[in-house]
Amino acid sequence: MIILGIDPGSITTGYAFLQAESGHTKVLEYGVLHAPAGRPVEDRLLHIVTELESRLDTYKPDSLAMEGVFFAKNAKSALVLGHIRGAILVACRKRGMTFNEYPPKVVKQAVTGDGSAAKEQVANMIFARLGIEPSDLPLDASDALAIAWTHANPAPLTAALAPHAKRPAGRKKKASVADWKALIEKMGGKLP
Repeated sequence: MIILGIDPGSITTGYAFLQAESGHTKVLEYGVLHAPAGRPVEDRLLHIVTELESRLDTYKPDSLAMEGVFFAKNAKSALVLGHIRGAILVACRKRGMTFNEYPPKVVKQAVTGDGSAAKEQVANMIFARLGIEPSDLPLDASDALAIAWTHANPAPLTAALAPHAKRPAGRKKKASVADWKALIEKMGGKLP
């Protein structure tokens, strides 16, 4: 399976293509897509998606893993980020890719064992986990590697919750007692 990890940004978007097979994860390519900062948002969107599409056509990934939405203090920045995320999601869905998103704390926890780890700690740990030399690229690139790695190597709780994350908006299902018991047992817990 080939996974595309994305750390979306309106100027710099991190990306990583990983191949996951039999418990082994290989880095195919990673880096950042830079959009011209002084350009209107629609030009930045076009630039990022055009650059990404050429790589999508090269690697033909099966799955998109993207950093989940966070709460921003600036509504305009959040709206622009939403546009970027939406454009990337459409480009990937047109190619039949599945989609999962992971909150930053989940990625940090999966990679470093600490949900409040600094970006630099995540970068150092993901390079070590993947057996690659650290790069001078912006942290958006190592974040994308971490997101893709988290998708390829889900923690028990992340894996157990993944089917619920794909539920369309408006069709939320509340977890039943049986669902919680099954989750606890999957994670190795004992029930009385």
